[in-house]
Amino acid sequence: MDYINEMLEFKKIKEQLKEYTVTMKAKDKFDELVPIMNESELRGKMKDTSEARLLLDAQGAPPLSKVNNIRECVMSANRGELLSIDELENVKQFATGCNRIIRYLNKWEEGNLTISEYGKGMMDLELIKDEIERCIRNGRIDDYASKELKEIRKKIGTQSTNIRLKLENMLKSKKEYFSESFVSNRNGHFTLPVKKEYKHQVSGSVIDVSSSGATYFIEPGTVAKIKEELNELTIIESNEERKILYMLSACISDFSSDILLNLDYIEELDYIFAKGKLSAQMEGREPSINTNRKIRIVNGKHPLILKEICIPLNIEFGDDVQGIVITGPNTGGKTVALKTVGLFSVMTQCGLHIPCDDADISMNSQVLCDIGDGQSISENLSTFSAHIKNVIEIMKTVDRDSLVLMDELGSGTDPAEGKGIAIAILEELKLRNCNFIATTHYPEVKEFAEKTDRIINARMAFDKQSLKPLYQLELGEAGESCALYIAKRLGMSETMLRRAYEATYPKYDFEEDSSQGNSATTSSPINTKNILQIQKMEHKPKEGKRSDKFQMGDSVMVYPAKKSGIVFQKADANGNVGVQIQKKKIYVNHKRLQLIAAAKDLYPENYDFSIIFDSVENRKASHAMSKHHDPDLMIIHEKE
Repeated sequence: MDYINEMLEFKKIKEQLKEYTVTMKAKDKFDELVPIMNESELRGKMKDTSEARLLLDAQGAPPLSKVNNIRECVMSANRGELLSIDELENVKQFATGCNRIIRYLNKWEEGNLTISEYGKGMMDLELIKDEIERCIRNGRIDDYASKELKEIRKKIGTQSTNIRLKLENMLKSKKEYFSESFVSNRNGHFTLPVKKEYKHQVSGSVIDVSSSGATYFIEPGTVAKIKEELNELTIIESNEERKILYMLSACISDFSSDILLNLDYIEELDYIFAKGKLSAQMEGREPSINTNRKIRIVNGKHPLILKEICIPLNIEFGDDVQGIVITGPNTGGKTVALKTVGLFSVMTQCGLHIPCDDADISMNSQVLCDIGDGQSISENLSTFSAHIKNVIEIMKTVDRDSLVLMDELGSGTDPAEGKGIAIAILEELKLRNCNFIATTHYPEVKEFAEKTDRIINARMAFDKQSLKPLYQLELGEAGESCALYIAKRLGMSETMLRRAYEATYPKYDFEEDSSQGNSATTSSPINTKNILQIQKMEHKPKEGKRSDKFQMGDSVMVYPAKKSGIVFQKADANGNVGVQIQKKKIYVNHKRLQLIAAAKDLYPENYDFSIIFDSVENRKASHAMSKHHDPDLMIIHEKE
């Protein structure tokens, strides 16, 4: 993944995806995003992205909201712990969000969208929402949360009023004793602001003194008894509030399986819709996927380059063309073309759309790159050393299903040796039978590509009038660096140009140097250890509804009771499945069932299930009826 994340800048695509998420689970999944090797799984992920984009275009963004510690709240409730008011309100907001996303997914009635099944599979949490809403309002437990709480708070209000009335009467009767004409609450006590010189005239407890010392805040003894009663009522109120919170926490625990199921769905939908949002932002399209080593891109734009300045890329190879050698002037767009093909391949294999008019992208076992100068001060590597180090690593793992991208092939060293190394690398890649694209300036490499089967030249177009690169890839023709043409346009003499051309493109006959021994090309051994392999999907008929997957004899788990049972009857028109639990037959909606083990894995072929589901009397009667008709025999099926 280092090649992909660093050289192709795929990590920037991941960061963009994470910006579109609202849950940590989705962000973590994008951190771990890697190309998918299973064709069937990849097509499923691509379908998710396309359906999310379809809904985004038709209905706008889904009402996904942040899920603040919902899983932790549920786990705490399951342990019998008391949830706080904030935690309960988070659960209420989550339940409200679930109902909204269900309505959002159910709005789209056109077509049979797989993503709509998330809405059908999510559980209704309206009861939880209503109960929390009834008990908690504006961040506090409501007076009407229970009958007892209402009565307690009514008594507290009466006692508080009595205390204030007594203190206000004292303020009016002895005005000269007080520095202020109002009752003050100090440290939870109702106090009178008594002037220092009159502090002995008012009997009671000194609760506080002003910073200047001129005022004493005294709780009169006449209200102390009422205050004690008020304190007792406050303790009773606190106990009743805790009782209500425990009741709500127990309710969360009772519905924990429904809440966690919905949470899993919300996190997965967040992940899917983030991919759809990225597609919409970059005006992406779903590419076709193949395993035939074909790559075709029509008007592809690099997703990390501004749309206004990005020149579309058109490229096609595979089948008869295994490799492309791109030549042309510096800053002509060769590297961008290389990165676009690589990044598109990786994005496609991660189930993402790509910005283009049309594309058909082959799955790859790996995308191997050598792009950039690769200089490293810490490892004391020159440009050439870094290139060769990458090449050696690539050759250790490359196989026929790999895509190899190499920039400035053979650069960074003596040109005579560099061109030889470049040709040797291309020959080795051809022998490995992988797809590859390479860029170079060497004329000998262009000649090699022209003469070699299944390798073609390509060039980046250049406007000779304005001396500007056009950043357009043209397949089938070799390009030039344009250095000689530019030198001519700028006034270099004909004599100097002729000498430069003769030095660059000399006519010579190749003579094998016998002193070097046998120079026949040999392939390096391929290290197949730990190389991922593409898993092509088996083309099976489309699956039916979820309810149809439960077959007689399947072992299933029934929620929320979490009891195991055995299917004795397939689903009816309403999706209700017959399940036998401890010899009792009941009908359960398929949404409440989870498959533990399929019947085909538990019983031999043509197994007689009447042994499990029928009584001994029924089995005897059935056996007798199979021999001859007996009007006195009856088979009775008992159901609950």
